[in-house]
Amino acid sequence: MNWLQKLPGSQRTPYGFEWVLLCAMPKVLAVGTLLPALAAWVARYFLMAGSAAELARHVQLFDYVMLGLVIFIWTLVLTISIGCIIVWLMKGPAYVADGFEVSHSDAPGH
Repeated sequence: MNWLQKLPGSQRTPYGFEWVLLCAMPKVLAVGTLLPALAAWVARYFLMAGSAAELARHVQLFDYVMLGLVIFIWTLVLTISIGCIIVWLMKGPAYVADGFEVSHSDAPGH
């Protein structure tokens, strides 16, 4: 039994903006991870006010904010990628889901 039979006459729709977005997601993921990591590293050299305990608290708070930003960006990239893949699949050829004839399709109840 062939589960995926293409519908006769079905056509593929050309790729659009979803393909551009999907191809950009690895770059967005890399930049969205490296920039907050770089900011957290640079913050250790620019946060100098206060005592050692206050400085450690400020650096730790900034690290947590950058970690939250990285997780937000990863979630955003994953969500957008899933949406682009769904649109990409929907633009492909149509397939037959159930090719069986229904006995009462023309005359219900007979």
